[in-house]
Amino acid sequence: MSKQELPVLGQDGVEGCCPGLLTAPLDEGQAVELAKVFKALGDPIRLRLLSMIASRAGGEVCVCDLTPAFDLSQPTISHHLKLLRQAGLIDCERRGTWVYYWLLPEMTDKLAGILTRPAGQPLPVRTAGDIS
Repeated sequence: MSKQELPVLGQDGVEGCCPGLLTAPLDEGQAVELAKVFKALGDPIRLRLLSMIASRAGGEVCVCDLTPAFDLSQPTISHHLKLLRQAGLIDCERRGTWVYYWLLPEMTDKLAGILTRPAGQPLPVRTAGDIS
């Protein structure tokens, strides 16, 4: 068997599309796109909804199963779900009178790649002059 290094499949996808925060500054378009996602995740209700959807066995959940977990009206829950969809975190499909939601792992993978420091790279060294 050869001792050559083999590439690990699926490891270059995130780095290839977006730089990490520690490897290069974001351009304006990237910052605007990411801000929408972080704004969607910045609300505790939406964060809980995303967690409930992502952790659901079978990969999808009916809105009828999400609404009872909150002391909010159905239109308010629908608004929060709409913001998560607009941020690219979830998608949905209407089946009869119910809507089913599932996680879009591409966006969570992208966020993970952006927020992850490349393995083996040290953090930038801070000096006293860097503190504002």
